[in-house]
Amino acid sequence: MTQGRSGTGRASLQFQTGRPLAGAATVTLCRPHRRNAMTPAMWRELAALGRSVPPEVRVVVVRGQGPSFSAGIDLEVLAGRGAEDDTGGNPMPPIGDPGLEDWIAGLQEGFRWLRDSSIVSVAAVQGHAIGAGFQLALGCDLRILADDARLCMKEPTLGLVPDLLGTKPLVDIVGLPRALEICLTGRQVTAAQARELRLAELVVPAADLDAAVTDLVSALLAADPAASRATKELLRQAAGNTLTQQAAAERRAQAALLRSRSAPRLPASGASAGPGR
Repeated sequence: MTQGRSGTGRASLQFQTGRPLAGAATVTLCRPHRRNAMTPAMWRELAALGRSVPPEVRVVVVRGQGPSFSAGIDLEVLAGRGAEDDTGGNPMPPIGDPGLEDWIAGLQEGFRWLRDSSIVSVAAVQGHAIGAGFQLALGCDLRILADDARLCMKEPTLGLVPDLLGTKPLVDIVGLPRALEICLTGRQVTAAQARELRLAELVVPAADLDAAVTDLVSALLAADPAASRATKELLRQAAGNTLTQQAAAERRAQAALLRSRSAPRLPASGASAGPGR
C-alpha cells in the first residue's frame, strides 16, 4: 500500500507498507527538488503518520528521494517566506506567544514515534543529512549510511538550537565533548567518521544501500515479534538503570513474555467455547 502525505500539488511524504519486505514499511521524503528540505507541515504529517502505522508493521525505514537524505529545514521557512509544501495548517505563532513551546512540541511528535517499542526504525542515509535531517536520522534506532553521506548539526550556526529530539541520542552515542564539537562547529561528519563515532551501524557503497537495507530489515523481521518489542524496551531502559534495576526489569520482562505465551487463548469468533456453550 502506498499513501501520499502532505503537500499541495505533490506529495512531500510517502508511506509504503510491504517495502522493502512484508512486515516493513518505508517513509520517503519526496522533495528532491529541494534536497528533501523539510517544513513544519511535513513534521506534523510525520506525527500523523506515526499515529496510523498498521499493527503488522514491525520495521520502518526512513529515506530520502534523490541524492540527499534531507538538507534540513527549508530555508524559505526560516526566511519567513513559507514554502510551496507548507501552506495552511498550523503556522508558527509569534515569538512572544506562550503557545510557542506547545507548537514546537507538536513538531517533535513527528520524530518521537520512531523510538516506539512496537517498531524498529532504520534510517537509510545517502548524501546530505543536515540539521533536522541529521536529527531525523538520529531519531531512528539504526542507521545505514552510503559512503557519500555527510552529517551536520547546522542549527547553532543559524542562531538556533537542535529542537527535534536529536540532542539526547547524539550525546548518548558520541558523548558530551564530541557532541559539543559537532554541534558548535557545524562541521560535516563524513560517513567514515560517522562509523568511527558509532553514528552508523553500517557504511556501504551508495550503489549497495538498497540491498544493505533489505538485508538488515530481513534480519530484524526474523526475530520473534514479542521478544523484539520487549528487548527494545529493555535496552532503552538500560542506560538510566543501575545493574540491580536492570536485573529486575529483565525479570519482569521475561516473566511477562512467558506468561503471555502460556495464557489460554480465547476461541475464535463463532467457534464453540466448550460443552453447554
